[in-house]
Amino acid sequence: MKTRLKTLILGIAVLVATATFGQKKEIKTSESIINWTGKKVTGSHTGTLKLSSGFLVFEGENITGGEFTVDMTTLIVTDLEAGKGKEKLEGHLNSDDFFGVKNHKNAKLIVKKASKGDKGYKISGDLTIKGKTNPITFDLLVADNKASTTLKVDRTKYDIKYGSGSFFENLGDKAINNEFELVVDLKM
Repeated sequence: MKTRLKTLILGIAVLVATATFGQKKEIKTSESIINWTGKKVTGSHTGTLKLSSGFLVFEGENITGGEFTVDMTTLIVTDLEAGKGKEKLEGHLNSDDFFGVKNHKNAKLIVKKASKGDKGYKISGDLTIKGKTNPITFDLLVADNKASTTLKVDRTKYDIKYGSGSFFENLGDKAINNEFELVVDLKM
């Protein structure tokens, strides 16, 4: 009888905690991917990044929070073949000119607010890259245990100024756009 009572009390406590604090849905990092695109005057480069962890918090059908950690050491260039400048570009992107991966192995997004709309959720959060945190807003589509978004990030807000026409003059065709694009596909 005592065992049944303890089990019942524990079950009620779990239900109350879930109703009060929401349901945490873990992201399946091995099945999720971030595709990036960086543009410059003379073209663009593409690549991928992987998440090391992530979750969304739901209260019923509504997102109320979340947190994602990107493993910056997984940065890969996908538009170049080995021996054709791929390693050089990956090394440069990992250097202090760009993401400073030696000292900043992770980037992080913390969801602060989410409001449901006709086309998914409007997410507001704090994005930390290279030790700098700035607010960011983007749309997130959620359906069938999947979430996806496309967002643009102004790299100069994170002290990534290399090749930026906003900070350096006379770059000509060597100028690199301040914004890079992320296409994120998550599985829960």
